[in-house]
Amino acid sequence: MVKNDPYNIKEKYLKWKSKALTNGIVSVSGANSAIIIQYLQDMEQGLNVASSNKKGGRSFIRLNSIALRMPMLAREFESRYRLNLTELDETYLASFFTGMRNGTIKRKDGKEYKSTGDYVKEMKAFWHWHMKSNHKKGIEIKNITQDLDKSQDKPDWVYLTEEQIRQLTNESNHKYEALIWFLFDTGIRAPTELVNVKVSDFHNDFKELAIREEASKTFGRRIKLMICSKTIKEYVKQNKFEPEDYIFNIDPSSTNRYLKRLAKRVLGEKLSPAGQKYSDLTMYDFRHNSCCYWLPRYKSESALKYRFGWKKSDKIHYYSELLGMRDTISEDDMLIDITKTEIEQKLQKAEKEKELMQEQLTTLQRQVAKIGELTKHLYLKVLPQKEMELF
Repeated sequence: MVKNDPYNIKEKYLKWKSKALTNGIVSVSGANSAIIIQYLQDMEQGLNVASSNKKGGRSFIRLNSIALRMPMLAREFESRYRLNLTELDETYLASFFTGMRNGTIKRKDGKEYKSTGDYVKEMKAFWHWHMKSNHKKGIEIKNITQDLDKSQDKPDWVYLTEEQIRQLTNESNHKYEALIWFLFDTGIRAPTELVNVKVSDFHNDFKELAIREEASKTFGRRIKLMICSKTIKEYVKQNKFEPEDYIFNIDPSSTNRYLKRLAKRVLGEKLSPAGQKYSDLTMYDFRHNSCCYWLPRYKSESALKYRFGWKKSDKIHYYSELLGMRDTISEDDMLIDITKTEIEQKLQKAEKEKELMQEQLTTLQRQVAKIGELTKHLYLKVLPQKEMELF
């Protein structure tokens, strides 16, 4: 099944690749151009990937990321150290990425890098491929990336309460009202999973949504719609969508611009509790807010991860930062398992004692009745004949 590609990533990558194969990578030395192209060709086929990583060819999103970042790193190393990618050592790498992190090395526009960790991960992935591909040739390459710090500060985002979301939808047209409630309810990845949702993916009268495997970054799943079911059903009916129609076939950039204008008009430009101004609202922020909403409502961490398509538990804190959490403990929660077991055992014992007493009472009643019958029988035997007649 064809996957909807909102950013035309596949087309952009293939166009870039065609030019690179014909003329080499722009502003990169011949040696660096050749090895980056070889790296990408291997990644397309899933060759020489780290043993701990998933098997198979990489997605066009991943390939495009390599095509953007590796040439940039190559140009920086050539310019600063007069070295190709494979000529670097630990000292050069440590110095460069430290400079990116502390702001002494800046972007072309003069601004500081906000995602140094992503560039470190890119370099690590490239170097591990370089090591593995050479190992097959009998050449051992030292791992010069093992001490690099790939961590990075989490970017700010827009935190919204349920009431603020309601305020936004009250000021939206029907399309954006449906979109906002859908994003908030499902926590779906936007735009990648969002734009691939078809009418046929809804089940049980729009009370459930199937996010297909081929549309997901991690795994397919089927989730319940607890908030937006009625709104989406009306939206689909109003637009007369057919089963194979995409219900949110949107342009991500224009959609985000609309959300920013809407949030600015309704909520202003103050900072939200998550550090980002309300006027910077995007579709991505609703995944954060959905996590905040569902976190205290799901009893199982694994069920919450399933809803959001996560494999690791650390994503829960990453997306929620525990904003909007409340203390939900009750007196019943104080009865830990051992205490509950003791109480249950005492209740069972009391129930058995009650049953035994009931049996004893029934037996006693029978005996009293029997004694009454015997007494009457004896009394009748000893009575004089006249009294018998009277009796």
